[in-house]
Amino acid sequence: MEGVIFAIDIGTTKVCALVGELRQGQVQIIGLGQEPAKGMRKGMIVDVAQATLAISQAVEQAEQTSGYDLSRAFVSMAGEHISSTNSRGVVAIGRNGNGVTHEDIERALDAAQAISLPHNREIVHLVPRSYTLDDQDEVRSPIGLHGYRLEVEAHIVTAASPALMNLSRTTDNVGIEVEEFVLNSLASGEAVLEPTEKEMGVIVADIGGGTTDIALYMQGTVWHTRVLPVGGFHVTNDIAIGLRVPYEVAEEVKIRYGDSRPDQIDPDVVFTVEPFGGEKIQVGRQDLAYVIEARIEEIFHMILQDIKRSGYEGLLPAGIVLTGGASQLRGIGKVAQQVLGVPSRVAKPKNLVGLVDSLHSPAFATSVGLLDWGVKHDLPQLVQQPTNNSFKMPSWLKVFLPG
Repeated sequence: MEGVIFAIDIGTTKVCALVGELRQGQVQIIGLGQEPAKGMRKGMIVDVAQATLAISQAVEQAEQTSGYDLSRAFVSMAGEHISSTNSRGVVAIGRNGNGVTHEDIERALDAAQAISLPHNREIVHLVPRSYTLDDQDEVRSPIGLHGYRLEVEAHIVTAASPALMNLSRTTDNVGIEVEEFVLNSLASGEAVLEPTEKEMGVIVADIGGGTTDIALYMQGTVWHTRVLPVGGFHVTNDIAIGLRVPYEVAEEVKIRYGDSRPDQIDPDVVFTVEPFGGEKIQVGRQDLAYVIEARIEEIFHMILQDIKRSGYEGLLPAGIVLTGGASQLRGIGKVAQQVLGVPSRVAKPKNLVGLVDSLHSPAFATSVGLLDWGVKHDLPQLVQQPTNNSFKMPSWLKVFLPG
C-alpha cells in the first residue's frame, strides 16, 4: 500500500494535525500542524466556533508543510461519554468445502454487534477478541479452518451520537471529512506498545489534559477500554488552588518544579511565586510534590478500580505503559508501580521517520498512533495534492461573512 494518511488529534490542551506518507510499508511524517486547543473540556467540544478555529489553524499548517490539500482524516475521540462492553456472536458455517471465509466472520461480527443501544448512542469500534470454532477455543484466525459453528467474542466501544456530531461539525467546518473516529487509547497503543506486551497482557494509560484513556490488551488485541474524566488539568488546578495563583502560573510551576515523589525532595528547597494579591511567597518543592502525589495517586487508584471491575486484575505481567502529556511528570512511573503493583514505563511514539523533531514526546502518542491506525487498516490514499498554492478559505469562515 502506498498513499498519504491524515490524522487530527483534537485534545483538551492541544490540536495536532499530522500528514504521513506510506513508503515501502513505513510511514514518513511529511506534514505537521499544532495549535493550543480552544473550546474543549474533558475531551469534548464545548464551543464549536473556538474549536473550529484551532483545528483550522493546525490543518493549515499541516497542509503548508506537506504540500497536500487535505480532505479526509482519522480523528481522535475522547470524553466521559465513551463506554465499552463485550459481546458474542454465533453463526453456522456453510458446507462449501472451503472452511471459514471472510463472509462468515463478517456475519459473526454482525451478530455480536446486535446489542441494545439507546437512540443517542452508536458503535464506533468493533474489535474481535477471540474466536471459537466448534469446541476449539482461542482461535486467532479462523480463515480456512473447517467447522460447523463459529463464535466470536468482540469488544465494542460506543459513544454518544451528539458528541460525535459536534466533532464532525468542527472538522466539516474546515473542509475535512472524518474517515474514522479512533479512541485515544487505541491510537496510543498503536504508537507505544510492543507486540510482546500486547500478547502477555498490558494496560496503556494515555494521561492527557482532561481525561485518562485506558486500554487493556491481552493475547495481541484489546480486551477492555475506559475513559476516566481526570487528567493533567486537575493536577494544575490543584496547584492553582493551593498556591492561589492563576492557572497559567500553576502550569509553569508544575512543569518546572513538579514531582510525584515528595520523599525524594529536599524539604529545604523552595521556589518563589506571585499569588493573587501581588506579594511574592516562597513555596517548598516538597509541599508541591505532596499536592501532585495526591492527585496522581487518585488517578492510578481509579485505574486500579477499573481493572478490578473488569476482572483482569493479576493478568497484566507486562504492567502499565504511561503516555500522554501528563505522563511526563517526574516520578509518575514510581507512583503507578506502587499503586498498581505492576511494572511501569513512560513511553514515547516509536519508529518515527520524517518531520519528527517535536514528536519525540509522550504528548504525541495519540497523534502518531492515528497514522499507525490508518496503515494497519490498509486504507487507500486519502488526500490529493493541490494543483496550486492559492489560499483556500475555510468553509466555517464563510458563515461569518456578509452576502
